[in-house]
Amino acid sequence: MSRHAIAEAERRGIDPGLVRTVLQTPGQIVPAYGGKVAYQSRVAEADREYLIRVVVSESSPTPVVVTVYKTSRVAKYWRKQ
Repeated sequence: MSRHAIAEAERRGIDPGLVRTVLQTPGQIVPAYGGKVAYQSRVAEADREYLIRVVVSESSPTPVVVTVYKTSRVAKYWRKQ
């Protein structure tokens, strides 16, 4: 994970273990901005559903987590299959 991604996860209160879980077993992998990909999974928290999105740059030999965030706008990002 990049320093920025670590700082953003901490600032947003997202557990690093949850980030690892999303990366290892994502609900979906979808295209993101700038040629990156987003590993994302739905999570329930306080009787509400959220989406954890882990944005990864796969352009280098070693993929790098660019940022991570939680959103309640599940319908905007979740792709129906």
